[in-house]
Amino acid sequence: MSQARISYRYAKSLLDFAIAQNKLDRIYEDILNLKTACSLREFVLLLKSPIIPSGKKEQIFKAIFENHFDPITFGFFSILLKKGREIYTPEIVEDFLLQYEALNKRTRVTLSTATPLTEELIEAIKSKLTGAATTRDHIDLETRIKPELIGGFVLEYEDQLYDASVAHQLHLMRKALSNNDQLKST
Repeated sequence: MSQARISYRYAKSLLDFAIAQNKLDRIYEDILNLKTACSLREFVLLLKSPIIPSGKKEQIFKAIFENHFDPITFGFFSILLKKGREIYTPEIVEDFLLQYEALNKRTRVTLSTATPLTEELIEAIKSKLTGAATTRDHIDLETRIKPELIGGFVLEYEDQLYDASVAHQLHLMRKALSNNDQLKST
């Protein structure tokens, strides 16, 4: 079975069980915390290590998460360890978050700009995105500062990318001029 299928199924199972137990928001918070842990290289290496036995991984999980996670979340990850699926934890976390957002009609959007934006401009962008046909009812906007964009912005959500940066426009111009030079030389 493919990694994408495995992560989707496990995430869906956890989401469905959390809904059935009326603990979806609590499990969502746990998964956000686990996402933070998955951003640490050492944690991911621990998960994917074939040398460390699953019993030892479970002890480590217990020491780190047992007092902080809901028993449902902790039990779910115990199942992952017993089934040998802990290597898919980062992907399961991401799939869970995507499914949660779809269920709650939320769209995660990343807006990258060369310089910081004012709050008024950020709110105007959020309202435009909320009214767009390709987004859901609620927008979770994350802003990033990337000076290498020179100017303009890059908007990313789900599988969409809108690059209106000066750096991208310069790249396109360079490419067009290069193609034009190649045509003249033939």
